[in-house]
Amino acid sequence: MDVTMEKKIKHYSNYHKTLLVGEGDFSFALCLANAFGSASNMVATSLDSKESLIRNYSRASTNLNELENLGCTVVHEVDAHIMDTHHLLYLEFFDRIVYNFPHAGFLFPERNPFQIWYHQYVVRGFFNSARKMLRYGGEIHVTHKKGQPFCSWEIVKLAEEVGLFLVEEVPFYIWDYPGYINKRGSGNKCDESFTVGACSTFKFSARSF
Repeated sequence: MDVTMEKKIKHYSNYHKTLLVGEGDFSFALCLANAFGSASNMVATSLDSKESLIRNYSRASTNLNELENLGCTVVHEVDAHIMDTHHLLYLEFFDRIVYNFPHAGFLFPERNPFQIWYHQYVVRGFFNSARKMLRYGGEIHVTHKKGQPFCSWEIVKLAEEVGLFLVEEVPFYIWDYPGYINKRGSGNKCDESFTVGACSTFKFSARSF
C-alpha cells in the first residue's frame, strides 16, 4: 500500500500524474516539484531543444538539474499538436495536463486577426492531442489572460470543438506558485517576464459533469 502523504499546491497534487506542456525555463515544473518534495509523478516538456533552452534562459540549466534530482521526467522538442504520438509519451495517460500561457510567437501585433488565428491554431491542436492523453476523470488546464485581445482567442469554444467541456474557471495569481517566473518565450526577449494581469486557469474535461 502506498502510504505517501498527499501534498498539494492549488489545483495540483503529488497523487496526480501530471504533464506540463510548453515549459519556458521550467520554473513552473520546479515550483510543483518543490511543493511535492518529489517530481517522480511529473513529466515536463518543452518545444525547445535542451541546448536552446540553456542558451536562451538564464535559469534553465539550474532548474533542469534540480528537477532531475527530484525525479522529474523531462522531454524536449515536444510539439503540443502531436505530443500523443511522441515516442516517449505514446500511450501515456495523465490526471492533469497543464499549459500555461500558450502563445504562437510574435508573428504580428497581438490584436492582428492573423496573430489571433495563429494562437487559436496552437491551442486547438494542443487540446486535440491532450484529449487523447487524458485519464478518465482527468483535467486539462490552460492558464490564459482575460483582457483584450486575448479573450478573442475563445479558449472555451476551441476546447468544445474537440469534445472537451469546461469544468471550472478560476482566477490565476502568480504568487500562489512560489518560484514560478513566467517567460515571454519567443524572440530576443524570451527570457524576460511579462505582466500577467487578470487571467484565469480554465479546467476542461473530456466529459461533462
